[in-house]
This record gives sequence, structure tokens and C-alpha cells, in this order.
Amino acid sequence: MGVLGIALLVLLGVIALYAVVTYNNLVTLKHNVAKAWANIEVLLKQRNDELPKLVETCKQYMRFEQETLQRVMEARAQSQMAHAAGNMAALGQAEGALRAELGRLFAVAEAYPDLKTNETFQHLQGRITQLENSIADRRELYNESANINNVRIEQFPDAIIAGLFNFKPFQLLEFSDGEKSDVDMKKLFA
Repeated sequence: MGVLGIALLVLLGVIALYAVVTYNNLVTLKHNVAKAWANIEVLLKQRNDELPKLVETCKQYMRFEQETLQRVMEARAQSQMAHAAGNMAALGQAEGALRAELGRLFAVAEAYPDLKTNETFQHLQGRITQLENSIADRRELYNESANINNVRIEQFPDAIIAGLFNFKPFQLLEFSDGEKSDVDMKKLFA
């Protein structure tokens, strides 16, 4: 075997090694996105399990605020349906609506001193607030993981390996327009 043959074998070996390393990196990225999404799902489930308890606690005190409680439960149902359908755009909007309704519920609760001092209500309010903050953090991690994956599968030469092995982009979990707009303080205090 001549020098040209050896050079060709070395070149083919380098290309094969590059393809294997690139494939393994893309698989790692794909699984990082899946893990980040699974973490969000855990938090969404925990929050969805806590919301009926909060609403039930509020019902004991807020006899005349049934509309507020109903809107919270409807927003929860929309979030669950979007999650079950795997529709990231709808989930982002549903999550924004749910956060808004929870904010209204907590604001309405201010008018009920007995409810505000109820230990169960305080615990659930704190727990849901904590879960909301954790969901926001996990959402950021998910979007970062999805973005890294999406960039890598579009970059040359990784795009060749991604195309050969059918790696797909992930949809980002985006904020609704209402969540990005300025808060109307006048409306909050009206």
C-alpha cells in the first residue's frame, strides 16, 4: 500500500471519528432537552396537584368570588390540555393565563383577612409561588437546551450528521405577549 492509500485511510478514519463524535454530541443535546422538559413536567404536575387544594381552601372563605376561582380552574385545564397535546405555543399562552389568574386570586384573597391568616392558605400560596419560580427557572433551562440543540443541528458540518440521522429541532417555550408587556399599575390598584 502506497503513501496515497495510507493517506486516504487516515482521512477516512478522521472523517469516521468526527462523524461518531458529532453524532454522540447531538444525542447528548437531544437528551438534555428531554431532561429539561421532564423537569418542567414534574413542576407542572406538582402545581396542578396543589391548585385544587388552594381553590378548595379559598372556597371556604370566598363565597362571593366563585368567578375568580372558576377562572383559575379553567386556566389550569387549558394548561393541562396544551401540555398533553405537546403544543409549546399553546402551553406558553396557557401558562401565562394561569399565572395571571393566580395573581388575581391572590389579590382577591387580600380582601379576606380570615383567609389570609389561614395556615393552609398561607402554605399553599407559598408552595405555589415557589413552584411558579421553579417553573420559570426550568423554562429558562429548557429554552437554553433547546436553542443549543437547534443551533447545532443547523450548523455545518453538524447539519450533515443531523440530517442523516433525522435529528429534529425543538420548539421553544415562549412567553405570551401579555407576559412581555408592561404592567398596568393603574389597573392593578383600580
